[in-house]
Amino acid sequence: MNIAWIGTGVMGSAMAKNLSKSGHNVSVFSRTISKCEPLKEFGIEVKDSIKECVKNADAIFTIVGYPKDVEEVYLGEEGIFKYAKEGAYLVDMTTSSPILAKRLYELGDKFHILDAPVSGGDIGAQNATLSIMVGGNKEDFEYMYSIFECMGKNIIYLGEAGSGQNCKASNQVAIAGTVAAVAESIMYAKKSGLDPKTVLDAISKGAAGSWQLQNNGYKMIEKDYAPGFFNKHFIKDMKIAKEVMEEKGEDLPILNKVLEMYEELEKNGFGDYGTQSIIEKY
Repeated sequence: MNIAWIGTGVMGSAMAKNLSKSGHNVSVFSRTISKCEPLKEFGIEVKDSIKECVKNADAIFTIVGYPKDVEEVYLGEEGIFKYAKEGAYLVDMTTSSPILAKRLYELGDKFHILDAPVSGGDIGAQNATLSIMVGGNKEDFEYMYSIFECMGKNIIYLGEAGSGQNCKASNQVAIAGTVAAVAESIMYAKKSGLDPKTVLDAISKGAAGSWQLQNNGYKMIEKDYAPGFFNKHFIKDMKIAKEVMEEKGEDLPILNKVLEMYEELEKNGFGDYGTQSIIEKY
């Protein structure tokens, strides 16, 4: 399949590589072209505009930063809707607004549009073991399923347009509480005179075990804050979830508290660090 890929950050680059390794003809574009250059050695073509990247593509994937970036990439003067061929499959894998996902679906009636945010971080992207949460027409999901399998292992259809984004928001709510709890567990161990690594070794295989503990917990101990997922993007995700709940008259106190903590981290210069840097709050 001829595939266009827009967005080559921590996640996008690895996902595009996996599509190419699976035998697909992949072209990429990023606003920062230098980020694309390393992909050439994997047989991926680098294009200098969205127009050139998408014009012959059967499927177009996007994974950019914020909802405003999604809107610009699809609806802007130089956007995908203007240059993609009719009948192309457009898949936004950015964690974005469910409202925007529905809007794109409604406006893009000459395309097959899916919202398909992912979870699993940089490790999942590299190993093609991502969880992929998909909203849109079920027939379109089924058509694209084999392509999703090149990038993920847990591929779930959630329902109509926007459902994938709502599922990802639920995912981020769960992570918010878990990553903060892991940091608190480490601090409890330290204050109790225990070696925190030994404590994680002891509890990681029991009821307290989680992806966050096994991956980010040890990074917290080592003060390894390299971003598998940026704090600034996690803040964006939590704000989306908070706004959706506020529209429904609901309040999620743990989410709100963790969001506040990350916003303080960002103010202190940690926006481009990984989410495990929440340990600095303790």
